[in-house]
Amino acid sequence: MTSNHSHEPTERESAAEVGSPLPDEPANEMLVLTRDECLQLLRSHRFGRLAVSMDSPVIRPVNYVFDERSQSVVFRTADGSKFHAMLINGNAAFEIDGIDPGSRVGWSVIIVGMTEEVTNPTEIRRLDRLGLETWTPGRKAHWMRIRAWTVSGRRIVPSTGGAPARP
Repeated sequence: MTSNHSHEPTERESAAEVGSPLPDEPANEMLVLTRDECLQLLRSHRFGRLAVSMDSPVIRPVNYVFDERSQSVVFRTADGSKFHAMLINGNAAFEIDGIDPGSRVGWSVIIVGMTEEVTNPTEIRRLDRLGLETWTPGRKAHWMRIRAWTVSGRRIVPSTGGAPARP
């Protein structure tokens, strides 16, 4: 009995038919980072990307510090659409990453959480002592916080050929 279904060749079959080499398979593997590994990366970096929803999603670079006491990413911002979007929507995503293009390895950490403006004068004085340095000109009158309630991260590492090793 014959089938009327045509067989679409796979990439491997097509390459074999024409005698061309297959693209190299990546020699890397993906690892899921633990919450502690993600928080350590957040502690050790100072630059990330803030994603907020306005009329459409907006992603902006920000300088930040990780506040251990509140388990939050904190940063300063000026009045404007980003600030108002965070107040109105009440949530945001924040991402940091690091890559090595030559070896095709890297990592990323994303937090999603509630945003809030820090207005308590005692808390603001404490945050001022964390050493945040803003790069953009202008007065950044508002301290904002994104609590690290939902934290996820992944790392691309060279393949070990066996069970993945923790970096």
